[in-house]
Formats: sequence, structure tokens, C-alpha cells
Amino acid sequence: MEIGISTFLEATNDLTTGKAVNHAERLRHAVEEIVLADQVGLDVYGVGEHHRADYAGSAPAIVLAAAAAMTKHIRLTSAVTVLSSDDPVRVYQAFSTLDGISNGRAEIMAGRGSFIESFPLFGYDLHDYDELFEEKLELLLAIRASEKVSWRGGHRPAFQNLGVYPRSVQDPLPVWIASGGNPESAVRAGMLGLPIAFAIIGGMPESFAPLVNLYKEAAVRAGHDPAKLQIATHSHGFVSDTTEQAADAFFLPTQAQMNVIGRERGWTQPYSRATFDAARSLRGALYVGDPEYVAEKILLLRKNLGVTRFFLHVNVGTMPHKETLRAIELLGTKVAPIVRKELARLEA
Repeated sequence: MEIGISTFLEATNDLTTGKAVNHAERLRHAVEEIVLADQVGLDVYGVGEHHRADYAGSAPAIVLAAAAAMTKHIRLTSAVTVLSSDDPVRVYQAFSTLDGISNGRAEIMAGRGSFIESFPLFGYDLHDYDELFEEKLELLLAIRASEKVSWRGGHRPAFQNLGVYPRSVQDPLPVWIASGGNPESAVRAGMLGLPIAFAIIGGMPESFAPLVNLYKEAAVRAGHDPAKLQIATHSHGFVSDTTEQAADAFFLPTQAQMNVIGRERGWTQPYSRATFDAARSLRGALYVGDPEYVAEKILLLRKNLGVTRFFLHVNVGTMPHKETLRAIELLGTKVAPIVRKELARLEA
């Protein structure tokens, strides 16, 4: 089981100091985080794509490439690439370039995006939300399968027998499908035999079991080997030396950012400490606590959903950089070894 970090490169005010974190500083911090994650033995680091003032991650492949030459083992992925509003040719080129720089450690996590700011920015109509993703995913997979491609679709200029370069070191370049819980996304990923990543940021992770079953059933119907399927989850969380420290450090930045998003989306209730504390219970979706507790929750997730990869989304709102680095260190040196040792015992 792989364990790693995901981030949206949040750049909101640091509530502990009142200081605004600028985009350039947050980008440099991200490179430090990736290097540390590699050093402490984590398996993967993902950067999400957003195009708004409170996040600095509009170009994940560039951030990941900046760290690629300074790391040796960690896999580097988007989390996610908003494929619906991007050009699949450029997406492939960016990540095959990252794959070359990292010598075969790049991945694409493709999704439709839970934020929609990229659609007007790049001139796409939200009425085409689903059709855009389906068409562009088809083209991306065609590009990764063949050096020369001919294409005609409804949302991109056609081209005939043209090459897309550079080619990736990995053959094929890994492409994951990201889903926030949409059954159609799970079925699509299964039918294509692609790995899937579920964003689980509320409720109980075990409630995603029917979606996992849908994914596996679709894969089997399409003739794919169920033993080769990969399932990831992405959840908010934070690790400190004690559970109390983790909860106190993580709550206020999380509350602030969740309330911003809640106002944008019309949520009727503000994000409260009671909501937060309920979510960090053993069966809840927040992975907040000391290393032993976070490891226990990851093992429960493995038992309930059979996941092969877990992303801890360490920052929801801006947190002090030193605390983030400490959380990454604990995840790699304490949490991951507990999980790996227990899984080796259970699966021996």
C-alpha cells in the first residue's frame, strides 16, 4: 500500500501569525515538502490544479518538475488535472516531460474538477461539462498509446497523423481517474481499466464501498484483471506528536477555508468544531491525530475499501510551514511503517 501527500498549494492568510502567504513563497515551500517526503520514504506527492487566488497550484507539472531533479524515489502526480478545460496534447507533453526529468516517476490524475473557475478562464461552456471530459480523456489515452495520432472531435481542432513529443519513459504513462463519488466516473474508470482515486472529505469512508464495487464490476465486465486494479483515496488530515496537538493545529485553518467554500456553494451551516471533531472519529473522513491513531484509521480504510494508495491532504487552509514539514516527517517515519508492518502481518 502506497502512502503520500496531496495539496492544492493553499495561499490563504496564516491564522497563527496573520501574515498573508504569497504564491511564490507557497510554491517554494511545496518543493521543500516534496523533497522531505522523498527523504522520509513516502511513496507519492500530488499537486491539485486550481485557478483562484487562494491556491498557487495552477501548473502542477511545473511544481513537480522543480522537485523531480532533487528527489529519487517518490512518484509525482497531479491531484487533479482538470482535463475538461485543458488540451490533452499539452497535458501529455507536460507530464511526459516530467516523466523524463524524474526518470519514470510521473503520473496524471485526470478529473472534471470540483471547482469550475478554469472553464470561463479557458473559454469552455459548463453545459459541455461531461462531454468535454469524455472526449478529452479519449484523446489523452490515444496519445499515450501511440506516437502518431489522428483526431477529430467536437471541442478541439482536428489533426491527422501527427506525433506528440517527448514520449514518456513509462510505457504507458500512468493515468488515473479522479472522482468525488460519481457512480458514472467509477464505471468509466473500470471499463477503461484505469486506476481510480476517490476524494473522501466528508461522511464515512466505508460508504464508498458500493462505488468500489461498481468500479470492480465494470472492470471485470470489460475484461480487465481485477487483481491489477488500483484504488486510491484522498482525505484531509494532519499528524502531530499528540492527537490534541494535531486537532488544535488543524481546526482553525480548516474551518476558515471550509467556510469560504461553503459560502460559495450555498452551504447552510458554518463549519464548526463539533463537525470537525465528529469527522476525526475512527470512522470519520478526517485523518487527524498522532501517528498511531492515523495509522489505525488508514488500516480501517484498507479493510473497508481495499485501497492500494492513500493521500493525506495535509493543508486545507494555510498552516505554518514548519508544522506541515513535521506532519510529513511523521507520516513517513511513523505512520507509514506502522501501516506497512501491520499489512505485512495480515497479508502474510
